[in-house]
Amino acid sequence: MSISDNVKKRMSEGSWIRRMFEEGNILKKKHGEHNVFDLSLGNPVVEPPAEFRHALRRLIENPRAGMHRYMENAGYEETREAVARQVAMENTMDVSSSDIVMTVGAAGAINVILKTILNAVEEVIVFAPYFMEYDNYIDNHGGKTVVVPTDKDFLPDLDLLDKAVSKKTKAVIINSPNNPTGVVYNGDFIKQLCAVLEKKEREFDIPIYLISDEAYSSLIYDNLSYVPILRYHQRCFIATSHSKDLALPGERIGYIVVHPQIKDKNDLISGLIFCNRILGFVNAPALMQNIICHLQHITVSIPEYQEKRDFMYNNLTGMGYKLIKPQGAFYMFPETPTENDVEFVHELQQLNVLTVPGRGFGTPGYFRISYCVNHKTLEGSLYGFKKAAEQFRLS
Repeated sequence: MSISDNVKKRMSEGSWIRRMFEEGNILKKKHGEHNVFDLSLGNPVVEPPAEFRHALRRLIENPRAGMHRYMENAGYEETREAVARQVAMENTMDVSSSDIVMTVGAAGAINVILKTILNAVEEVIVFAPYFMEYDNYIDNHGGKTVVVPTDKDFLPDLDLLDKAVSKKTKAVIINSPNNPTGVVYNGDFIKQLCAVLEKKEREFDIPIYLISDEAYSSLIYDNLSYVPILRYHQRCFIATSHSKDLALPGERIGYIVVHPQIKDKNDLISGLIFCNRILGFVNAPALMQNIICHLQHITVSIPEYQEKRDFMYNNLTGMGYKLIKPQGAFYMFPETPTENDVEFVHELQQLNVLTVPGRGFGTPGYFRISYCVNHKTLEGSLYGFKKAAEQFRLS
């Protein structure tokens, strides 16, 4: 056997997102790319803001000596200071550059955090539906994933959370705005969730870390606002990136925020910096660090995404699909009209519409739509959704 049993097992389980993307490539070759409507992958088609291009051009035309060399594994001081100022403003508390570690995207950030805090067989709680790569990240570092369901509105069930926490619990991962549902957790809910964690910390005399995956935190609609997570739990990390707010997923630039008052802060930050290095990331990309330090207040067009959301939501609900209206990110998670979500997704494929079955996010009976595509693709997909609605007799 050329690969490990564990890797073979995880490859066979695979990522449904990637699987549907690959099946989509086959369809595109067969029918032509313009005749296939791919809503499977969260790969934004919007271009980065003009400010990004201007900053990139300035840097290229006025290069700094040594700007492509190694730097501190935590990242450039200037970049971490800029990030800290933005985080401090959003959370209305003092945050310094020493509380920031620049990373290779949010995925790199989560892996660095888990590598730093997890002992073998310790548990990390996630809430279904969830981004299934969390399973692999937790397994990467010897942990065990514990899945807790959400309620009908896709909010974590706090009674079930209370029951799920054990002496082996080391961390809880939350993701708001959520992939795949688009649900945004409000401050009252976060306060209740953190109260459960603090109660269980006292009960078992253990630390429980809250890891907040905030990759979509700038993409919030309907005049809702970002929830300042650092106010609610002292043992808290933020893991985020500029993949979505600046439309830079291929550049792999993100960061970790460590709560300024976290216990054993110096040890934790030293551990994060060490793990950033030994996991092979070494440091976040130098070119992107030099650019994003000037763009902390910049985002892509939020109204443009909200318009796409409204277009798809209004059309799908008008056809009879049942779904919670997303409040952020660029996904929606309708119910499938048949119990077998894979079967329904394959029916959509026959109509040249690509989506992802809900079991790919730990929640069968639903399917995910990614609407971070051009309007022509969204508009073109409606015929397939309508034919499927008729086929399954949606009202």
